[in-house]
Amino acid sequence: MTSFSDLGLPTPVVHELKRQGITEPFPIQAEAIPDALSGRDVLGRGPTGSGKTFTFGLPMLTRLADSGASRPGRPRGLVLVPTRELAAQVKERLDAPAQALGLRVLEVVGGVNIKRNISALARPVDLLVATPGRAQDLINQKILSFDDVEITALDEADQMADMGFLPQVRKLMDLTPENGQRLLFSATLDGDVTKLVNRYLHDAVTHSTAPVGASVDTMSHHRLLVGDRDNRSEVAAEIAARAGRTIMFMRTKHGVDRQVKKFRRVGINAVGLHGDKGQNTRATALAGFSDGSIPVLVATDIAARGIDINDVSLVVHIDPPAEHKAYLHRAGRTARAGEKGTVVTLVTDEQVAEVRTLFKKAGVTADEVRVTPTSPELASITGARPPSGQPLTAPGAGQQQSRGRGRAGARGVPPKRRRSARPAGEPAARGNGQGRGKVTPGTDRSADRKPRTEPGSDGTPRRRRRRR
Repeated sequence: MTSFSDLGLPTPVVHELKRQGITEPFPIQAEAIPDALSGRDVLGRGPTGSGKTFTFGLPMLTRLADSGASRPGRPRGLVLVPTRELAAQVKERLDAPAQALGLRVLEVVGGVNIKRNISALARPVDLLVATPGRAQDLINQKILSFDDVEITALDEADQMADMGFLPQVRKLMDLTPENGQRLLFSATLDGDVTKLVNRYLHDAVTHSTAPVGASVDTMSHHRLLVGDRDNRSEVAAEIAARAGRTIMFMRTKHGVDRQVKKFRRVGINAVGLHGDKGQNTRATALAGFSDGSIPVLVATDIAARGIDINDVSLVVHIDPPAEHKAYLHRAGRTARAGEKGTVVTLVTDEQVAEVRTLFKKAGVTADEVRVTPTSPELASITGARPPSGQPLTAPGAGQQQSRGRGRAGARGVPPKRRRSARPAGEPAARGNGQGRGKVTPGTDRSADRKPRTEPGSDGTPRRRRRRR
């Protein structure tokens, strides 16, 4: 059995990982870390939750510790990520190993007062974790320079492409020394991501984990034929009433809000996430979902990206995704860290042909079964059960207002938290393993100036005119 010490990592890092209860590397870590330590460019392919942060982060820290000192505003290591939330998670994972080596990790992201970033960059920083727009802002103000960057990592490159960041990413990459080491990680490799690889990686070694659809040992996929939309609504409610954490996806922000209201009317404690949710609302929602007090999270695709919460045993597509890559990203919220998970897609009669085509493009094999509310098949696959029917009338995380309304949950106004006991049968969040059970409250918005992927998701507060 391979251990982290076998991979060539320094003793202080191995001891720190052991202190956290992390002793055995994931497959992609065991394969890619030695190559990254040797200075090779690395192309890593694997779903979210496969251990990519340590795969690029630990070799970066190790090599930086051996290569000299950093200067203010001139990091020697750079990690580019698509969202604020992912930046916070990367920094959180790498902080302790960095401190064990005497290194400093800093995150700079949009949506935060830039003066804080300027102040933090006045001290030497070894590894910078950044969203593209904020990095460019700091470079334009001559606060930040990439002239000393020795190693660059691009995390979630396919999400960067989907969110319209690649022009900014290319501009930033062109500012790093051409002879630097490059590490690129992505759940999928196609189109624009392949162009990035061809342009910036040289003689790269490729390491892959099994794609989401191939994780047959840990993930099962099901298409549930529900007939019409009324039946779909009832089936969704029974699934949401199950014991355990559940993430449910809708295509639109309006759909998220509407579904949360429906759930709460029948006694299901659910919370919604989308781009118009304020920062405090989002933080409260994620904290409640992480600790198990709110067992159901209803989200849009963009809002759920970067969420890293283990012990999510079921993902439900109430609205089937628009394209196959979105299916893989959604499905990656379960079966994390080697655990088992179930992915269910609710399909109305009019969607059957479209959804079958989507599964084929995704390379996913799924069972297909017709279900009705209270049917034994539904309960067997999902653990569905009838909801209590008792409306949750008190204000909850799922009913907090979006930002810009001048009420709780808007523009930094702390929302009132509603205490809710963990439902019977819901396990507490566990804290062992690589990031298990942790969540860093954040947002799906990097507040970068970019083409919007979802209206209101760019993190820029919009003031409402006061009527006179």
